[in-house]
Amino acid sequence: MSKAKTNTEMIAALDYLEKEKGIKKEIVIEALEQALELAYKQNYGEKNVEVDFDGVTGNIKVYAVKTITDNEDLVEEDDNEYMSLADARKLPHGQGYDVGDEIREEVTPRDFGRIAAQTAKQVVMQRLREEERKIIYNKYKNYENEIITGEVSREDKRFTWVDLGDGVEGAMGYRDKMPNEHYHIHDRIQVYVSKVNDDRHGPQIFVSRTAPELLKRLFEREVPEIKDGTVLIENIAREAGDRAKVAVYSNDPNVDPVGTCVGPRGSRVQAIVNELDGENMDIVEYVKDPAQFIANALNPAEVLDVIFNEPEASVTEGQSEEDSTDASVTENTDAATETENTEEEEPVATTEERSCTVVVPDSQLSLAIGKRGQNARLAAQLTKYKIDIKPASEMENNTDTLEKETDASED
Repeated sequence: MSKAKTNTEMIAALDYLEKEKGIKKEIVIEALEQALELAYKQNYGEKNVEVDFDGVTGNIKVYAVKTITDNEDLVEEDDNEYMSLADARKLPHGQGYDVGDEIREEVTPRDFGRIAAQTAKQVVMQRLREEERKIIYNKYKNYENEIITGEVSREDKRFTWVDLGDGVEGAMGYRDKMPNEHYHIHDRIQVYVSKVNDDRHGPQIFVSRTAPELLKRLFEREVPEIKDGTVLIENIAREAGDRAKVAVYSNDPNVDPVGTCVGPRGSRVQAIVNELDGENMDIVEYVKDPAQFIANALNPAEVLDVIFNEPEASVTEGQSEEDSTDASVTENTDAATETENTEEEEPVATTEERSCTVVVPDSQLSLAIGKRGQNARLAAQLTKYKIDIKPASEMENNTDTLEKETDASED
C-alpha cells in the first residue's frame, strides 16, 4: 500500500471518529503524536524528539530538538540534546542562531511508518477510550438530579441495571427500588439520576425510583405552574410505593396551589400516581403559621388544636421567636437548590426540640394517626415537628383533673 493511500485512509478515519463518535480530530492527532514520539524513542533511542502530524495530508515528520550551546563538553557528552553554536551556524539560514536557542532537525526514518503503526495503535486506542468515556461522563453529569428514561437490562445481587443508551447502564440499589414494583428485562422505566462518578473503568451512574426528588421532578413535568415558578414545592415526605405528602404554596394569590397540582378532575396528580405504580398522594398547602401547616399536613383528619411544647426552638439573643420559627420550618427538599438571596444563617432547632401536641376529635384519632402510624409519621417529616396526637376527650379529662388538683391545693 502506497504512503499516500495510507495517509488518505488515516485522515478519513480521523474524520469518521469526529463525525460519528464526537471525538475531535485535534484530540486524536495529539494522542497520535505522543504515541509516535514514544515509538521513535523506543526504536531509535533518541530522547528529545518531536513528531508533527499533518491533519490535512497525513504526513508524519520526526524532528530532533537540540539546544544550541558554546560548551563543547556538553556536546560531546550528549549530542542528542545539544548542538554547538558553530555547527548550528553552518546550517542553511543558521546565521541567526544564538546560545540557548532550540533547533529542530528532521530525522524521520524511512521505515518509521511501519514501526510507528505497530507501537502507536494501543496508545491511540487507549486515548480514544478515555476521550469517549469523558464525553459520556460529561453528558450524564448534566443529567444529574434529573429524570431520564431507561430500560431494565439485567439484575444481580446488588443492583438492578438500567440501560440509559450509548451503552451506558445506571445502577439502582435495593433502597432505590420501589417495594411495590417488580422489574423485568426490557421494562421501560423513568429514574432519577442521583449521582454520577468518574471512575477509571468508566462513568458510574446511580439512579433511583424512591428519591423524593423524583417526585419533585415529576410534578415539575406535569404542572406548568411549578415549572415556571408560580407554584413552589416547599417539602416532600415520602414512603416510596405507598404514600407521599407534598407541601406547596403559590407566589400568586390568585392561584390555588393545591388545586393547580391536582389538575382538572385530578388528571395531573393521577398521571404521577400512575407513573409511581399507584403511590398515594396527599397535596397540602404550606403556610408560615406552624400550627396551620401542621393541621394541613395531617389531612384528611380534622385538627381541633395544636399545642407547642417548650422550648419550641433555640433562639439566639437578638433574634425574635417569629424569625426563628420561620427559619426552622422553611426548608427546600431539593438538596441541589439553595434559596436565592440567602440571608445570614440562623440556628434551626432539632426535631426533638420542635415538638407539639395535636388535638383531634375522638372519631378522627385513627384517621389522624393513619395505618401503622403512617399519616402522623409523614406529617412529622413534612413539617419537621415531632407530633403527638391526642383525642379531645383525653385532653378534656386532663384539664378537668388539673382543675380539681388546683382546687384541692387551694382548699
